[in-house]
Amino acid sequence: MQAALGLIRTMRPKQWTKNILFVFPGIIFDQQLFDIDAVLRVIIACVLLILMSGAVYIINDLVDIEKDREHPTKKFRPLPSGELPRHIAIIAAFGIPILTLIFASQFDIGLVVILLLYLVLQIFYSFVLKNIVILDVLAVTMGFVFRVAAGVVVINAENFSPWLFVCAGLLALFLVIGKRRQDFVVLGDHAVKTRAIYKYYNLALLDDMLRMVTTSTLITYILYTIESPTIKVADTSSAIITIPFVLYGLFRYLYLIHVVGDGSAPDEVLLKDRPLQISMGLWGLTFVLLLYVVPAASGV
Repeated sequence: MQAALGLIRTMRPKQWTKNILFVFPGIIFDQQLFDIDAVLRVIIACVLLILMSGAVYIINDLVDIEKDREHPTKKFRPLPSGELPRHIAIIAAFGIPILTLIFASQFDIGLVVILLLYLVLQIFYSFVLKNIVILDVLAVTMGFVFRVAAGVVVINAENFSPWLFVCAGLLALFLVIGKRRQDFVVLGDHAVKTRAIYKYYNLALLDDMLRMVTTSTLITYILYTIESPTIKVADTSSAIITIPFVLYGLFRYLYLIHVVGDGSAPDEVLLKDRPLQISMGLWGLTFVLLLYVVPAASGV
């Protein structure tokens, strides 16, 4: 029982929200949110991605087990602490991806391709890319783009804009760089002992990268609200009213890390910061009204 709980903890349940946030945009922005069949397909894709990403976390912990024992918080994870036996983790690391791909093959071949590409990328990251400066953050970001693609292929999206892929990628990059920065803030000189790649980074570089990505994310989102095929099909030019919510969310996170000094990872900040949650909720509600209620009321 203890090993089973340890295995689940190693698969990072707190991180599963990432799959939900990045898999569902496809169905929402393609105006299929109220199509029951499409919703079920996206839910299945999300579950399969959770399993695959969970297996990747197991692989990462197996690779980093010795370094994690030097980390002030990661040393309490099931593998480095000994709660999860290594042999069980190895079996799960091989078994879960195989079973996930088998099930996906009975569901959607496009999803199989996405899952396989995601797995290959993450394995390559665990053994090679995580040790190459800049490419390490880009590889993690690409994993999020694959999540968005998984939500798109299973519903055969017709009006999904490529701009949203770019927005999702930049947002993911924003979160990844933010996490790297917070590691430096919390760990200081000890950071290199937990991730060798950190010897190639410093706070000045990460802050510059964060500023660049923040600006790029906002500009790309503005372009999306103007050029998206979905917006044009819905015959609404009001999507620009959602920009303040995105701007507030980005500024709020920067405020939390620079002024409040919150050292949590970006996804953890989102789970506990009420103003950020309200901003995201209002953004989502506004977009649903624009894409579904306004067109219906106007007879589009």
